[in-house]
Amino acid sequence: MARLLVLRAAPYRHSSHLCAATLLVLSPSQHRHFASFPSPSPYAARRILPSPLRVPIRAVESSPGPTKEEQDPSPAASEAQEQLAPAAPAFEVEELGWGTQLAVKLRMLVAPPWQRVRKGSVLNMKLRGEISDQLKTRFSSGLSLPQICENFVKAAYDPRISGIYLHIEPLRCGWAKVDEIRRHIVDFKKSGKFVVGYMPVCGEKEYYLACACGELYAPPSAYVALFGLTVGQTFLRGVLEKVGIEPEIQRIGKYKSAGDQLARKSMSNEVREMLATLLDNIYGNWLETISSTLGKKKEEIEGFINSGVYQVARLKEEGWITDLLYDDEVMTLLKERVGQKDKKSLRMVDYSKYSRVSKQTLGLQGGGEQIAIIRASGSITRTRSPLSAPGSGIIAEQLIEKIRTVRESEKYKAVILRIDSPGGDALASDLMWREIRLLANSKPVVASMSDVAASGGYYMAMAAPVIVAEKLTLTGSIGVVTGKFCLQKFYERIDFNKEILSKGRYAELNAADQRPLRPDEAELFEKSAQNAYALFRDKAAMSRSMSVDQMEIVAQGRVWSGHDAFSRGLVDSVGGLSQALAIAKQKANIPKDKKIQLVEVSKPSPSLPEILSGIGGSLLGVDRAVKGVLQDMTTLSGVQARMDGILFENLGDMSGENQLLLLVKDIMNYFD
Repeated sequence: MARLLVLRAAPYRHSSHLCAATLLVLSPSQHRHFASFPSPSPYAARRILPSPLRVPIRAVESSPGPTKEEQDPSPAASEAQEQLAPAAPAFEVEELGWGTQLAVKLRMLVAPPWQRVRKGSVLNMKLRGEISDQLKTRFSSGLSLPQICENFVKAAYDPRISGIYLHIEPLRCGWAKVDEIRRHIVDFKKSGKFVVGYMPVCGEKEYYLACACGELYAPPSAYVALFGLTVGQTFLRGVLEKVGIEPEIQRIGKYKSAGDQLARKSMSNEVREMLATLLDNIYGNWLETISSTLGKKKEEIEGFINSGVYQVARLKEEGWITDLLYDDEVMTLLKERVGQKDKKSLRMVDYSKYSRVSKQTLGLQGGGEQIAIIRASGSITRTRSPLSAPGSGIIAEQLIEKIRTVRESEKYKAVILRIDSPGGDALASDLMWREIRLLANSKPVVASMSDVAASGGYYMAMAAPVIVAEKLTLTGSIGVVTGKFCLQKFYERIDFNKEILSKGRYAELNAADQRPLRPDEAELFEKSAQNAYALFRDKAAMSRSMSVDQMEIVAQGRVWSGHDAFSRGLVDSVGGLSQALAIAKQKANIPKDKKIQLVEVSKPSPSLPEILSGIGGSLLGVDRAVKGVLQDMTTLSGVQARMDGILFENLGDMSGENQLLLLVKDIMNYFD
């Protein structure tokens, strides 16, 4: 008789889950202000101040081993560690009772056709490209992190699934999402089922994920691109000068680089220091995780990378992969593994179909207590624009409605606010901050950061009493950049004339681009930026129970990794969604071993525009980057709480064509 297994939670401590940067484009527009929210400084000693809203919590998920900073934390971190909540649960395997097994079998017999899976099937998932933190409908294109993770959990319980065949192709997501998936691979293997990885292109991010599989194969012709990581910025000042455009920038915060693309031709020393630190965090964690997985010293791993690996055979020779096999050979191997003796193809169920299998069918529906999860992904705007596609970003007026609905409902015992955003409209961020604060006054709220929660994204998170981030989440960025263009020389070159009639001393401050700012206008411009920065900094200090002086040390526009933000008080806990859920249960006084229902408040429903967009994108091959240009051109207005463009990637991850598209997107955003 087949056994049905359940994964049960048990506590564990440290985490080394990498979480990193995707491409984030800062787009200052003509006649607009750009504000952002930074992070802490290495020397900030944090003192927990009493607050009716914020409860100090420090908890870190499990990892291969503690880092030097975790072994020897700062005095402030040590003080806070004494007030820890239980750490997030790890998975243990437990056999279900016969009654539950019988109920599951009956549900499978009456399941609709789109949820039926043949016994002995292999779940085939292909991970490639962008991975959204939002749920997707069946008509949406691309992959969804929640559905990927849910598929791992369902497959672990499903007696019809023998194992998982994981195709890993080049990824364009941050390290946080990669870590969340990696965690689920490790947990799935505890069910006793196999995970076999197949990797035709081997880059750092892909290998970091793939090495968690029990077995890893690559074709003999696989591309090997293990060359290291880079961080870069682009600068447009030289281009602007050639066409006669003079940017007038007020940057508040020595680490705030949001205006540098316009105002500078090279990196400032402060930004170089900031980016170097972030790069060290990412690369150091990569080395640590790979060395722990392979059982090699970090020096061996780094030496292998620095030797210039380009032959896939070396990966096999030195124990990085299991063997060199083509896809059909791996599937033949899997047929033998699952005992399929017929001549038909391997029995498989793909990601899309398995995503439609109900958790209830497998007996995974939780108990009576409900915890809401509100997802907020993408750039922040206040209202929907005409070109906005469903799920294309955070629209404040819509998110506020959801927050109010959850606040007014008595059925939700706690709320997890899941954030994956580089920021956007500052006014919209503040309005959502207020609603999240009101929500936190009525029930426990935990903010869970994904790849990035910086600037406006951090503004939202800091409204929650508890913030959880992955180790390499990009966060902070508390600073302000104000800018406008002077087009005088440009207009002269093209023989264009512009005349303005005005009433009021400063009426032309944002309207007159045909001349430089007058001295009194420049003074007002600077004071306005200083005031905007002070408002953001002071609100961040109040939200995080810090003094203004303490927040000033960790602000000034600096972007931090989640781990560094944790040691400086901007983040309370290091971990993923499971960590946030464990804390939410504790704050809601729900026993840690009691099942709950995690209700997706932001769950999308298919709309006609989305269906047509998905079909059109599939048929016409419309590049998502081009769609992004049109989207951003219609959403950038007012004060911007947005993180600047930072790119952490392997040199081989982006084609020249995509780099050009992104540069064009940058330029079009600036001139919007």
